[in-house]
Amino acid sequence: MPFVVTESCIKCKYTDCVEVCPVDCFHVGPNFLVIDPDECIDCTLCEPECPVNAIYPEDDVPAGQEMFVALNAELAKAWPVITARIDAPADAKDWEGKPDKLALLER
Repeated sequence: MPFVVTESCIKCKYTDCVEVCPVDCFHVGPNFLVIDPDECIDCTLCEPECPVNAIYPEDDVPAGQEMFVALNAELAKAWPVITARIDAPADAKDWEGKPDKLALLER
């Protein structure tokens, strides 16, 4: 069961999770990260590293965010792999905990 990045990551895009991934399954977009479900080995290392609690096992994705399972798979095919931590956006703290950010996702 792969892990999934959910709505909390949008516009926060912290990359602490990327550094601990042993198989480089994270992909980066303009304001969001995704996990490639075909590469994820379910090691659980990324989940506790996310400061905004945006990463969940596929079967535990919060209610109302199930679309992120397919979205991670789709965007992982289009976005480049990220293997090293980068700085979060300057306004990331302003977006922490804000609901309804899906419309702000940049592809």
